[in-house]
Amino acid sequence: MIDKIEYLNELNSVQKEAVENIYGPSLVIAGAGSGKTRVLTYRIAHLLQQGVRPYSILALTFTNKAAREMKDRIAAIVGSKQAHNLWMGTFHSTFAKILRYEAEHLGFDSNFTIYDAQDSRNLFRSIIKEMQLDDKVYKPNEVQNRISSAKNNLVTANAYAQNAQIQKIDASVRRPRIFEIYKKYSQRCRQANAMDFDDLLLQTNLLFKTKPEILAKYQDKFKYILVDEYQDTNYSQYLIVKKLAENHKNVCVVGDDAQSIYSFRGAKIENILNFRNDYPNYKLYKLEQNYRSTQNIVNAANSIIHKNKGQIKKISFSDKEFGDKIKIIKALTDHEEGYIISNDIFETRMREHINYKGFAILYRTNAQSRIFEESLRKLNLPYKIYGGLSFYQRKEIKDLLAYYRMTTNPYDEEAIKRVINYPKRGIGATTINKLQEAATQNDSSMWEVITELTHRPYGLNTGTISKLMKFTNLISGFQSQLDKLTAFDLAKHIAESTGIIRELYNDRSPEGVSRHENIQELLNGIQEFTQNALEEGQELQLNNYLEDVALLTDQDNEKDEDRDKISLMTIHAAKGLEFPYLYIVGLEEELFPSQMATGTLPELEEERRLFYVALTRAEQKITLSFAKSRYKWGNMSYPRPSRFIGEIDESYVDFTYDQAPEFANNGNEYTSSETEYETPDEPSRFQKKRSFSTKPKLKQAGARIKRNNPLSDDPNFEPSNPALIQSGMVVEHQRFGKGKVLQIEGSAPNIKATVFFQTVGQKQLLLKFAKLKIIG
Repeated sequence: MIDKIEYLNELNSVQKEAVENIYGPSLVIAGAGSGKTRVLTYRIAHLLQQGVRPYSILALTFTNKAAREMKDRIAAIVGSKQAHNLWMGTFHSTFAKILRYEAEHLGFDSNFTIYDAQDSRNLFRSIIKEMQLDDKVYKPNEVQNRISSAKNNLVTANAYAQNAQIQKIDASVRRPRIFEIYKKYSQRCRQANAMDFDDLLLQTNLLFKTKPEILAKYQDKFKYILVDEYQDTNYSQYLIVKKLAENHKNVCVVGDDAQSIYSFRGAKIENILNFRNDYPNYKLYKLEQNYRSTQNIVNAANSIIHKNKGQIKKISFSDKEFGDKIKIIKALTDHEEGYIISNDIFETRMREHINYKGFAILYRTNAQSRIFEESLRKLNLPYKIYGGLSFYQRKEIKDLLAYYRMTTNPYDEEAIKRVINYPKRGIGATTINKLQEAATQNDSSMWEVITELTHRPYGLNTGTISKLMKFTNLISGFQSQLDKLTAFDLAKHIAESTGIIRELYNDRSPEGVSRHENIQELLNGIQEFTQNALEEGQELQLNNYLEDVALLTDQDNEKDEDRDKISLMTIHAAKGLEFPYLYIVGLEEELFPSQMATGTLPELEEERRLFYVALTRAEQKITLSFAKSRYKWGNMSYPRPSRFIGEIDESYVDFTYDQAPEFANNGNEYTSSETEYETPDEPSRFQKKRSFSTKPKLKQAGARIKRNNPLSDDPNFEPSNPALIQSGMVVEHQRFGKGKVLQIEGSAPNIKATVFFQTVGQKQLLLKFAKLKIIG
C-alpha cells in the first residue's frame, strides 16, 4: 500500500484541495488532461483512509474500464479488500445490481435478462410486423430511439399514451401508433423477464418513487456519492443521483461542460451548469493544468472553446514544451486527403520511430473511414476501427450467448427465437410464429407455451411437439447445472452439448475457422472472468458473467492484439482517449460542423465542443485536413473549409500551403431555416486576414447566414436572375468583388458557375445561393 502522505504529495494544490474536502456538495470542473481520474481515485482513497466504510461509498462512471482502473489504483493505496467492497461501476451496472436485489418490488425476477440494443431492435421489429405496420414509416431504429428518449425522460408507456402533446407530434410524422408499440414492447419485456438499458434507469427511478422505504434504505447506505463525467448524465441519471444525495449531500461530481457532446443520447449539459442551483452551498474546484498536451495544443483549444456562450469559464494551461503548431492540409479530393494523411503517418513513423498505436485519425461520421482504410491498406499500415461490429455482436457469439441467457432466464423471448432452431433441429418459421401468436393471445411467454404443449398443442403436429420437447429438455438440463458449475464449466458444457462447437469446427472455410476461433475466444473470456471472480471472492456463476458482459462498452472490449495499430474512430468514440499524433479529417462545412447541427445556437455550440474534444485528444502534434471536393450520395460536391479552422487563433496554426485564398472564400453563402450567425465582436487578425465569420450570435429566424467583411457595402445592390448569367459575363459579388464567368455547368436549380475574381482568384459557386450581379 502507498503511504497516505505520499499519495497526497502527488497532487497539485487544487487537486489536493478537491481530494481532502470530503464533506458537502463539490463540483470539480476538470479540463482535458487535468488529472480528473486521479482526483476521483484519491478522493475515494482519502475517504477510506479517514475511516469511511467502503460499502457506504457510491462511485459512478461511464465505462467499466474506467471503474476497473480506478479500483486498481485505489487498491494500491488502501488494499484490495477495501477497494473490492466499494460500490463502483457504471450507472447501468450499479443500478442493475440494485434492481436484482429489489426486483420483486417491480414485478420482475432477480435473474432478468438485459437486452442490448440489437435485442431491443429485434423485438421492436417483431411488434411492428405483428401490428401489420409499414416498417418504412415505423422504422424500427427510429421507433426505438423515440421510445428510448421517452424512457430517459421518465415517460412510461402509460404516460406516453396519455400525453396529448406527444400524440400530436407522433401524428405529425405519420407515426400515430407509437404509443401502442411502446405498450406492447413493455408488456413483452415483462413477459420475457427482460429489461433494456434504458429500463435499468427508468425502473430504478420508479422503484425509488413508488417505494420510499427502499429509497430511504439506499440514501442511508450511500453516505458519499461520486460521479464521473457529470456533463454526460441524462435526466434519468441526474434524478437518481439527486434523490440518493438528498440526506447526506456528500456528493462530488467531476466533469467538464466544454466536453459535453452527447445530447443526441439525452445528455443534459444543464445538469453540470445548474449544479450550484441544486446545491447552493457547493464548493467549486477548477482543474486547469493540462498534463497531456503541449502548450500550443492547449492554447489552440482554448481559443476555440472560448467562443461558446454556455459554459463555466476556465483557462486551461500547460507547463509542457510549446510544441509544434497545428498543421493544415488541403486536398483536392477526399481520396487525395486519405492518400496524404496515410503517407504522412508512414513518413512520421519512420522518422520519429513511433509505434502505430501513437497515431489516430478522427472523423465526424463513420462513413468517412472507408477512404482512410483503403489508403492505409495500400501502404500495408495496420489499423483498428473503433465503433465497428463489436465482438459480442457477431452472430456466432450472439448465438451461444442466447443459450446462456435461456439457461438463466428461459422466458427470454429474443433468446428463444434465436436458438430454437440453431443448430438446425427442424423447427421452422411457421412453428415459431404459431408459438409467438399463442403467447400473445394468452398473455404469456413463449417458454410457457412450449412447456405446456403436451396439454395444449396449439395446432402443432406430434412430430413438431416432439422436437420442441427435446429443446426444452436440453435447456432444463442446463438449468439444473446452474448452481453446481462455475460460469466457465457450464459455458463450455453448453457449447459442446448444443453442437455449436462441432458445427463450426466442421466448417473449414476461412469464415468458419474465424467463427470457431471467436467461440474459443469467448470461452477464454469466461475462463478469465471465473478465475478473477474466484480470486476476488465474487459470485462466479453463469448469470454473473452474463450481467458483466451485457454491460460492456466498446472500450471494454479492446484486445491486446488491437493495441499496436493506428486508431480510426469518430470523435465521439475518442472521448476519454489520448494519442501523441492526431489527425482530424474532413473539416468542411456541412460535414464538421454537421449540416444537421447548425440550425440553432445550442447545436452549433455542441459541434464546437466536439471539435474542442478532438483537439484535446492530442499529446504532441495535430494535423487538420479538408478536401475541396467530395462525393455525397453519388454526386460530386464542393465543400467549404470548416469555420472551426478559422476560429483557431492564427498564432497556433502552421499553414503548410498557401491557404489564404481558400479561407477567404469560406464558400457560397448558405441559408439556415432557423437562425443567423454573425460576428458580434472584433475579429482576430487571422479572421480579418482570411475573412472568417465564426462567432455565433442568434438572430431572427429564417434569415440568411451572412459573412463579414463585404467588399461591397452598396445598400442598393441587387443580384441578377441566376438564369440570365452566362459564360463570358462580368459579374459582381458582395464579398469577392468583380469577376469573370469562365464556365456554366449543371441544370436548374443546381447550376454552378466557375468565376475568376480579381481579389480571391477562381471560385466555383452555386448560382441559386451566390447572388451575382451582372455588370457587363
